[in-house]
Amino acid sequence: MKASTLHLALIGDYNPDVTAHQAIPVALQQAADALNLNVHVQWLDTDSITSTPQLHAFDGFWCVPASPYRDTDGALRAIRFAREHKRPFLGTCGGFQHAVLEYARNVLGWADAEHGELDPHAKRAVITPLSCALVEATDTVSLAPYTRIAEAYGTLDIHEGYRCRYGINPEFANALLESDLIPSGHDSAGDLRAIELLDHPFFVATLFQPERAALKHVTPPLAIALLKACLELSR
Repeated sequence: MKASTLHLALIGDYNPDVTAHQAIPVALQQAADALNLNVHVQWLDTDSITSTPQLHAFDGFWCVPASPYRDTDGALRAIRFAREHKRPFLGTCGGFQHAVLEYARNVLGWADAEHGELDPHAKRAVITPLSCALVEATDTVSLAPYTRIAEAYGTLDIHEGYRCRYGINPEFANALLESDLIPSGHDSAGDLRAIELLDHPFFVATLFQPERAALKHVTPPLAIALLKACLELSR
């Protein structure tokens, strides 16, 4: 039986020195092998995402770490497309931050929502510095039951690594999370580390970087879940 081919877009500005950028294509290939699929991965530099027609060719999207991006609007344009067109989406680290920013601006209508790394004095900085930077840190994460991420991992307690300095601003957390954007993972201190969207086939974002497991020859469960969601929608 001929294996299906999926087309995945990686939203971000490729840098071979970034560990996550090394790991993500490996993670997707490992996941494809596990599912007997072919996967074609294409990097979309954020300053190349100038319109939405070019995005229709992709079955799914992964917004990758290493922000700030060269073009924030380009990244947000691709995230919005994935959200509105119900294309499977995974955001990790910077992808998490920009998924929140896109939701704040385009769903909640907060036109003045900003990322604190780009505009630290913004009145509505929905993303701000973490109280303790998570650079090369690892921690346990407790997942909410009956969520996409919990289904992907098959357990409610996981251990993951970070390279991150920014997260959701607690001042706006309740307003951000009172509707379709839901909290789906918290660390050992109770801080939010994963979110997902209701009423979407697969829209998951994590502040941690699950892709790093691929460089240790462990297939990340979220990479498998992303491809499974893409496969289901492509049939």
